[in-house]
Amino acid sequence: MCRFEMATPDRFPLPQVPESTRKPEWLKVRMPHGPGYERVKAIVKSTKLATVCEEARCPNIAECWGGGTATVMLMGDVCTRACRFCHVKVGAPPPLDPEEPEHLARAVRELGLDYIVVTSVNRDDRPDGGAGHFAHAIRALRRESPKTIVEVLIPDFKGVEKDLATVAKARPHVIAHNIETVERLTPSVRDRRAGYRQSLKVLEYLKQRPERVYTKSSIMVGLGETDEEILQTCRDLRSVGVDVLTLGQYLQPSQYHLRVARFVPPAQFETLKKAAEEMGFLYVAAGPLVRSSYRAAEFFMKGLMDKKRLEEADAACPP
Repeated sequence: MCRFEMATPDRFPLPQVPESTRKPEWLKVRMPHGPGYERVKAIVKSTKLATVCEEARCPNIAECWGGGTATVMLMGDVCTRACRFCHVKVGAPPPLDPEEPEHLARAVRELGLDYIVVTSVNRDDRPDGGAGHFAHAIRALRRESPKTIVEVLIPDFKGVEKDLATVAKARPHVIAHNIETVERLTPSVRDRRAGYRQSLKVLEYLKQRPERVYTKSSIMVGLGETDEEILQTCRDLRSVGVDVLTLGQYLQPSQYHLRVARFVPPAQFETLKKAAEEMGFLYVAAGPLVRSSYRAAEFFMKGLMDKKRLEEADAACPP
């Protein structure tokens, strides 16, 4: 007969979480609420939009949805790559829905968003990596919601310039591609098909194209990098013309993902932000809760776009 004993702290002690890896107070946020948030939540549900805000359990969801911005995901929720920081499912994705770009555009028109970020999983199973699908969505969004600023957060498309050009020619206002981490840690953090130098080449190619789009990238901290490595990554991004940079704290999404090596305090983020600003970025958003799609950065981009539109209107209609 088997005998079971109740686990007690003395007999079966739980593993102690090191003090340095416990989530600090500055990373704790309140549950999302508010009329703006509730309105967007209802429309997202009714239109069956897949938002990264929900999928990634973003801590800034109330701030963004309440302020007229959102991040949506194209091409399903199954990725062909297995980055060790990402919570998205990995496997063989289903076929693309050819109607998805039009459905997205109509939903965004109903939402009345000032700013939309469109991202996706990696679709290495597609001949063009899904670039044509992205382009269709951008054109539909600009047609249905001409006043909405469209930012796309794209995969690297294996670095294929023809596919990157397909996205750029659709003329989103901003193209983002995340470098994610420092060069030394890239092989252990990102999928083997995602390279540090490849990401830099992607951003450089997009910046040099005739469409003259704004470019943006993001770095996670807390994976074991040094501050000097972070600054070197900032220099590398600036050297290829990246306009906007976001720096945020990595948080382990499950026990199967990379563990947090350190929690960077807000004061240190401020130091990194000032150092990056001195490198010449148009805007730097840095903080424990900052994510690649972050409303403060998007608000800045909206200001740039509004200024550009006014200048173009003045040029077309001189006094």
